[in-house]
Amino acid sequence: MSLTERLTTMEEYQPWSREGSPDSRHRKMSFNPVGTWTPATFEEPVGAFEVPKWKRIVQVFAAVIYCLFAAGVVFGYAAIKPVLIKEGVYRDKCTTQELEDGVPVCYQQELRLNFMFTVAAVSTNVVALPVGTILDRFGPRVSGILGSIFITVGALLFAFAAELPVDTYIPGYLFMALGGPFIFISSFQLSNTFPQYSGLILALLTGAFDTSSAIFLFYRLIYQATGDDFSPKKFFLIYLIVPAYILSVQIFFMPSTSYKTVGELVAHVEESASEIVHDSDDEIEDESVVRQLQDARRVHRDSVVSEITVLLGTRDATEQTQKEEAKKNISGVWGALHGRSAAEQIKSPWFILITLFTVLQMTRINYFVATIRSQYTYLFGSLDKAVEINNFFDAALPLGGVISIPFIGLILDNTSTTFCLSLLVTLATTIGVLGVIPQTWAAYANVCLFTLYRPLYYTAVSDYAAKVFGFATFGKVYGLIICLAGLLNFSQSALDAATHDIFHGDPLPVNVILLSSALLVGIALVGFVYKKSHKIYRFNIEEEAEEARETLMPGAKSNGVAARDYGAIGASNGNGSSGGEEERGRRSRA
Repeated sequence: MSLTERLTTMEEYQPWSREGSPDSRHRKMSFNPVGTWTPATFEEPVGAFEVPKWKRIVQVFAAVIYCLFAAGVVFGYAAIKPVLIKEGVYRDKCTTQELEDGVPVCYQQELRLNFMFTVAAVSTNVVALPVGTILDRFGPRVSGILGSIFITVGALLFAFAAELPVDTYIPGYLFMALGGPFIFISSFQLSNTFPQYSGLILALLTGAFDTSSAIFLFYRLIYQATGDDFSPKKFFLIYLIVPAYILSVQIFFMPSTSYKTVGELVAHVEESASEIVHDSDDEIEDESVVRQLQDARRVHRDSVVSEITVLLGTRDATEQTQKEEAKKNISGVWGALHGRSAAEQIKSPWFILITLFTVLQMTRINYFVATIRSQYTYLFGSLDKAVEINNFFDAALPLGGVISIPFIGLILDNTSTTFCLSLLVTLATTIGVLGVIPQTWAAYANVCLFTLYRPLYYTAVSDYAAKVFGFATFGKVYGLIICLAGLLNFSQSALDAATHDIFHGDPLPVNVILLSSALLVGIALVGFVYKKSHKIYRFNIEEEAEEARETLMPGAKSNGVAARDYGAIGASNGNGSSGGEEERGRRSRA
């Protein structure tokens, strides 16, 4: 599941105005890490009601297809790695002794292949920073076109890598990794093509992303079925059809600018009420002409309102807004640091603990994906057994991502953040324990839990960032979390080296170190969030009691402020953030 898809869903119910004072209630979530506010795009967002229904259907369908074939294809590394080994990629790195012994894969070859995946995994996270800026400034079409170009370059480099005098396997895999976020993240805005079905659309896109890791699995099966005749060169030259498809779809079907969110559509309805009477009407002396003009404007407004109502199901999206408010209350941490600057948020334990947890978990996940075959070869002392488990993993990874989608939504929407984090720590610990048990049942159980845990973990971190830090600083804070986690994933090469050099191929010490570190940080994170959520809960109870008292006693004073002025918790305090959110942020420091 995507790192940001739930945030898009949550943001779309936040009504906002482009011209109005941008208080915290009216911020539009941005993926741009450079600026706090979304920079002005060259074109205004378009309302879904302005685009024919058939075209919107085609856009969603086309996006699902290209995400299926390109969004997360590099995460199918475990499936294509045996093909690369069979083709002798990096075999020249082996020593003479290793070649004479006929080892299936030598030490330096293993490290080089795993480094290829490490670079791709790191770049996928780090590239989210420029993707956010490009998407906000230039729109989804430019982002999608850039993605298709990166994928094209990557496929060509990989196809001809065996014939070139320099190593282009790593750059090729890197470019394919870079293309994925450009096309995937730019597709999120398509959830607003049909607001009533935004959750379904996001689920389809996310399912396509998770399933795309199976592309290399299907290639490996074809490679084996043809007696190793279907070489990587042939496959990647045929694969060029995918970026060509993406490019053509972006040019001929996809919007150049994002679709308006639910909040923007609701604001459009509200603003249209004032468009019937214009100041220029006073300059017209003939009252009949004025009435005709106003009647024409009224008919146009009613038509627009009717189309928007059909899109939303209601005129003001009341039902959707109420559902989102209920989800916020259930979380227990909503608004903990809203209204505070990114610098303040980054210095807080909320940020430090989730970043440490993310770094450790992401390292464990990518380390397992890259080394699953070598780990189980050592544990079972059998290459055939390891291949069997590897094959099961290749099929389970995309399938687990798709199966987990509806359950992830149910968990995050209906349980507290403390519970979600506790579940993550429990599952991660269980996976770690199963991973060091040299039994077949433990290996298969480990793979099954891992494939379900991976999408839950990624989505839960983005969900945590939205609820705790807010949308105003999302691009900076969440982008920094993922960027740091990605960069520190380069430690995977050191872990590979330690496994081979220090522990003589035994993966248990590294796994135990990662397991213990993640467990300690996880316990600290859960304990901290549990404590803070209770403080936030008490604050909310006190606030509701105060509001109830002031409602019963409208003339009462509180700290010298009239009850009617104490007002809505969301009232802007004049500096761009709501008073309630800032007060909640101050309470969270205690």
